[in-house]
Amino acid sequence: MNASTKKSFALKLPLLVLLAAGCASQKTVKEYQDELRALREERTQLKKENRDLRMQNESYEVQLADANTRFEAPAPVPDNSELDKVGVEYGEDPWGNFFVSIPSSITFASGKADLTKQGKEALKVVANTLKRDHPTGHYWIEGHTDTDPINKSNWDSNRELSSARAMAVLTYLVEECEVPDENCIIAGHGQYDPIATGKDNAAKARNRRVEIVVRKNQ
Repeated sequence: MNASTKKSFALKLPLLVLLAAGCASQKTVKEYQDELRALREERTQLKKENRDLRMQNESYEVQLADANTRFEAPAPVPDNSELDKVGVEYGEDPWGNFFVSIPSSITFASGKADLTKQGKEALKVVANTLKRDHPTGHYWIEGHTDTDPINKSNWDSNRELSSARAMAVLTYLVEECEVPDENCIIAGHGQYDPIATGKDNAAKARNRRVEIVVRKNQ
């Protein structure tokens, strides 16, 4: 390379460097702009998904509140003056099953599983209601006691006493009131399924009961 050529190349070299740098700079800016555009699109999509999720969550909360309302507020059942007259409570449980609750104060003496005269009269009315209004139902006869331990009784535990009382109710319904035996199931809960949480005498009295639940889906 002669001196003239060397001089010409030396003059052009900075220009080539600047042109190359300019191309590289333009490429970097374009890549940055593309990346920024992609990030903005991704941010917009995430905001939309977040909004959709909030709306879906609100919908679920409304459905849950509605379900809880239906669960906690069973539909009322028609008044039954015959059951009212003999002191038997009745209603519909959260699953839509009709039930009657017979307090032990009218059915059994303390610590006993022999039906009283008043208890038998109440069960006659209950049997008429079951056969008339729920002839195809399955009758779960469930005995319940309070939490007081058994001291002077033929039973070793409250569960045994509650089971014996449920059996006494079943026997009377089947043998004296012509309720189908095959429709009846007994259970003894003892003190383990109270309806009143207090420990005073009034709460204990509410927990001592025999319930008959008519289960439609059995």
